[in-house]
Amino acid sequence: MTETSIPRTEEPVDEEETATLAVDGDDTEADDTEADDDTDTAASGARSKKAVGEGDLFRQSEIAADYVEGLLDILDYDGDIDELVAAGRPMVEVVGERLQNLVGQRGATLEALQELTRLAVFRQTGTPSRLLLDVGGYRANRRKELAAVAKNAVEKVKEYGEPVRLEAMSAFERKCVHDVVNAMSGVVSESEGVEPNRRIVVRPAD
Repeated sequence: MTETSIPRTEEPVDEEETATLAVDGDDTEADDTEADDDTDTAASGARSKKAVGEGDLFRQSEIAADYVEGLLDILDYDGDIDELVAAGRPMVEVVGERLQNLVGQRGATLEALQELTRLAVFRQTGTPSRLLLDVGGYRANRRKELAAVAKNAVEKVKEYGEPVRLEAMSAFERKCVHDVVNAMSGVVSESEGVEPNRRIVVRPAD
């Protein structure tokens, strides 16, 4: 089995899931492959899509934006905050200079901030949120990197016919890889292990 490492992003680059609310988990395969990005279970994700309209989603993004703005004030960081609804989920994007500390190593700080922001939304609405928080375009840049990692793994699987085991990733990162692999023929991807060492194995399709 081949071990493949993921390139690391030290600083976020321009431009787009997350940690879960305390009430959700991230130990099932459905968590990674859900149409969501990340950590909501397939069942809760389906319920959210049925129960929450676009107006409610935008309200969630507004609540989240207010929370993030207050957090930036406390931390004395400057940033422009955009709230929107995209792909059926609320989003908040923070753009500005010197925001790297809000992203952290491999996006760890960003994931924690997203969980806090989702919790703030939950406290006001009583509805678990699939809110996506991005800072400095980190997620969009990371998606591009992970797409390259996934394509490289697929090429190796097709060339050698052996499974390729990627390094441990967050739920957001796993979702990015699953999306790319699932769009290609002749290969499948699956997650193994438990957090924080959960990872993807790409293997030939049966």
